[in-house]
Amino acid sequence: MNTAERRRAVAQLLVVRASGHASDRQRRYPRWELSNAALQELLEAGVGGVILLGGSATDLQQRCRNLRDWAGHSDLLLCADVEEGVGQRFEGASWLVPPMALGRLKTKDPDTAVALAESYGRVTGAQAKRCGLNWVLGPVCDVNSNPANPVINVRAWGQNAEVVADLAEAFQRGLHNSGVLGCAKHFPGHGDTAQDSHLELPVIHHSRERLDRLELIPFRRLIAAEVASVMTAHLLVPSLDDQRPATLSKAVLTDLLRHDLGFQGLVVTDALVMEAISRRVGPGEAAVQAFEAGSDLILMPVDAHAAIDAICAALDNGRIPESRLHESMQRRQQALKRCSDLETATPGNAIETEADHALAMELVERSLEAQGPVLTPTAQLTGLNLIRVDGVLPCPVLRADSAAVSAPEGLGFRTRICHDKGLSPWADRGDPKEPLALETLGDGGVLLQLFLRGNPFRAGQERSEPWAEAIEQLLRHGRLAGLIVYGCPYRWDALRTLLPESTPAGYSPGQMPEAQEQLLSKIIGTTPAGTGGRDFTD
Repeated sequence: MNTAERRRAVAQLLVVRASGHASDRQRRYPRWELSNAALQELLEAGVGGVILLGGSATDLQQRCRNLRDWAGHSDLLLCADVEEGVGQRFEGASWLVPPMALGRLKTKDPDTAVALAESYGRVTGAQAKRCGLNWVLGPVCDVNSNPANPVINVRAWGQNAEVVADLAEAFQRGLHNSGVLGCAKHFPGHGDTAQDSHLELPVIHHSRERLDRLELIPFRRLIAAEVASVMTAHLLVPSLDDQRPATLSKAVLTDLLRHDLGFQGLVVTDALVMEAISRRVGPGEAAVQAFEAGSDLILMPVDAHAAIDAICAALDNGRIPESRLHESMQRRQQALKRCSDLETATPGNAIETEADHALAMELVERSLEAQGPVLTPTAQLTGLNLIRVDGVLPCPVLRADSAAVSAPEGLGFRTRICHDKGLSPWADRGDPKEPLALETLGDGGVLLQLFLRGNPFRAGQERSEPWAEAIEQLLRHGRLAGLIVYGCPYRWDALRTLLPESTPAGYSPGQMPEAQEQLLSKIIGTTPAGTGGRDFTD
């Protein structure tokens, strides 16, 4: 293999980030999403994978065609983080409830939960393939044993290892049957962390024996089910390697994953732009250490050219034997052979079928919880619809006509949205029993709608917000009209215990508009159609 051939072979092992939108000006995250010129240059140079985010499902169809045209061949790995269905990232496809909803269902109806998890995987895979993708970065195999986990949380299938293994395996079975590749993540297990690896390096102080008893169980099951790929976790596990994060550790990726667990498929890093890695290792050296440790594919290097240069240099100087390059190339080709021919939907046809939509609605309906009476507005209780969200720039869970906004407004409530860049509802008095500045909320009752779940880059910020004390304050003042929690089951389980039987309340693990509509129909008895304000244009 001459120098040019080796460089092109190394480039095949990179997976770079791009927007699902066609235009550079439409990129939501230009810091991470390459421009079209840079993307085309890399694909022409041999880069072999692209991870996509943003746009509609039909935008994605055309985007995938363009990427293959730029590469000059169809042997691209095109993937997306669609753990909750393709609609989680691309409008017009099915956005499904988070995996933990099925973990909760499995405690009550295990057979139904497993069957739904397989359908979940089948629909996700089928829609991904219609859009032009051939690789789904799921299932999550982390066991969320730490309820305070700021970044995994509802993305996991549960907090019990066998439950996670059963449901992740069922999801993978559905995914495989749809003809796309799956990815078990985040090895060796990100479920018992209190830090967000997007921002810092978590440390897992568990023995190898503990890992065998809990964290590794779902991965063993998925490996036995012949999952195509495993994604690494950016965390330090001193019992395995007290010097290097798992992503950069030969002890973790080669000794444990390859040798002890017998995994023969593709190993892919988590995104190397994440600060758990990028704050500690330079862009070229990070790629070299990951490849040296046993990774086959380098996901989202900080600098693609620096990553290629550094790996080529390591091969040239003998730091990494050329046999490693051939092994990774072979694994990549074997994975591509497992993908069935892409059968993208005819342009203009819907990505989501009626059967897909029916599954999405069944998952929502089966995961809802409600308690107390139906909300009956009175002059005293009709007041403020206080909605808490992580942010509004953007806010995919809220639109002007979303049920969380329009349904209470149809009953006479006025809406106020609480988020990190808005006016705060919290008082400055320092009284922990009176955290809300009630005088700023107007008169009448307060319907609390809390969108709470672990989200990347927020470092668990929602855990510091005193919603339990706020609920007790509103109850003391006779102003709590109702409580609705979307997302985290741990917060719902804690907050619901504060409520008297006379308080309308409900929970949905899903935060999408369809989940809001279904839950609010149970809490207030109706979700008025045609609401969302009198405006019909901006």
